[in-house]
Amino acid sequence: MRMSKFLVGAVAGIGALGIWFSVNAAEPGAAVSASGAARPDTAKFSKVAEMVRDKCMACHTRGYDLPFYASIPGIKQIIEQDYTDGLRALNLREEFEEKAAGALVSESTIAKMEWVTVNETMPPAKFTAVHWSARVSAKDREAILDWVKAARAAHYPQPLSVAPRRNEPVQPLPDALPVSPAKVDLGKKLFNDKRLSVDDTLACAGCHDLQKAGTDNRRFAEGVRAQFGDINAPTVFNAVFNISQFWNGRAADLAEQVGGPPFNPIEMGSKDWKQVIDKLSKDEALTKEFAGVYPDGWTGDNIMNAVAEYEKTFVTPNSRFDKWLKGDEGALTADELTGYRRFVAYRCSSCHVGVSLGGKSYEYMDLKKDYFADRGNPLGSDAGRKDFTGKEEDLHKFKVPNLRNIELTWPYLHDGTATTLRDAVRIMGTYLSGMDIPPADNDKIVAFLRTLTGEYQGKKVEGRPVAE
Repeated sequence: MRMSKFLVGAVAGIGALGIWFSVNAAEPGAAVSASGAARPDTAKFSKVAEMVRDKCMACHTRGYDLPFYASIPGIKQIIEQDYTDGLRALNLREEFEEKAAGALVSESTIAKMEWVTVNETMPPAKFTAVHWSARVSAKDREAILDWVKAARAAHYPQPLSVAPRRNEPVQPLPDALPVSPAKVDLGKKLFNDKRLSVDDTLACAGCHDLQKAGTDNRRFAEGVRAQFGDINAPTVFNAVFNISQFWNGRAADLAEQVGGPPFNPIEMGSKDWKQVIDKLSKDEALTKEFAGVYPDGWTGDNIMNAVAEYEKTFVTPNSRFDKWLKGDEGALTADELTGYRRFVAYRCSSCHVGVSLGGKSYEYMDLKKDYFADRGNPLGSDAGRKDFTGKEEDLHKFKVPNLRNIELTWPYLHDGTATTLRDAVRIMGTYLSGMDIPPADNDKIVAFLRTLTGEYQGKKVEGRPVAE
């Protein structure tokens, strides 16, 4: 059976092109917004903007004027469902209008536009059956893919990849990021310092063990006083590349994330930074070192800054997959390479994009089917991003986890219920992509995922591979 038969019906966002143009219209050739942010290539984009606005906008943004027949019984129900599904797949107003002026189209949105264009799933057949003018021609698709390629090259370049692989939705990790060595040394000490916890029993490294690929290999982490939360501890490796931190995105960056666990009553349990600093400041050697880096001395902001600087070193390049992207033809076996192509074909790369294969968008865990009803046993963490934003539309929406070193970071999902990679792939296919992935394809995708284990400080990332 041809792969395309498995792909029919997936929903994503070509409509992003139309909303971007209507919100960020600029003279052809304009490269920078008033805020200084680079913009996509409007010259290439203008070829398709009007077409996409007419054919895609209604189902991918709130407040759009629907046609008169949308109120007719029968038709009304169909349109309302399309409208709901389209918004959940990609809310274009949220993606663009609610961002700062001049914000770039996200890597995930570009990948989604590419996927639906290549696989010809948008606009849906039931829509074009009634609206012939909404059909997308081969010329239209060529223009969209040309824009996708140009946008990637301009704003998410892959200088480490060989030329034929620079338009892949994923990229090789850099070898390292620029950091302050003095701050890194301090951050390392603090990351491993149990005095950040209320009873001096738990350090950051307790739940993010670098010998376990930056996690703890437990369904839920154990905090002070033998307490357990209800959400899986994500790896700290490559977290610097995330758009935000925590599953619900409540921390804007690494530094803000550092300030969370120490004061969570069931994690590290401290009252405030004063309580922590009262203990740390009694350490004369550490205090002297700290003052040498931070002249204003002990503050919560300085502690967070130092630990975040250390966490910027948690980059794990040189996986076998990275080597293949860079041109090593022998880095992957035939099955592993087929697995990557299946990974793209089943729409996994629409969300698991960029250098860390994830962390770039928020997605619904129940996009195609009710995962939570099927799983049962509700958890407080199931609220997802809604727990942070308070918005009903963010219920069951989570930041996409990165897939680097994934064979070592088990168990999987926010609830830790997937104990093997095969389980995780099956669940993602069913509930996110809306496709049953046959066992043979699942095995090949798993083989590809195992090629994502990289190196930390020149040595292979430590950890125990998940048993299948």
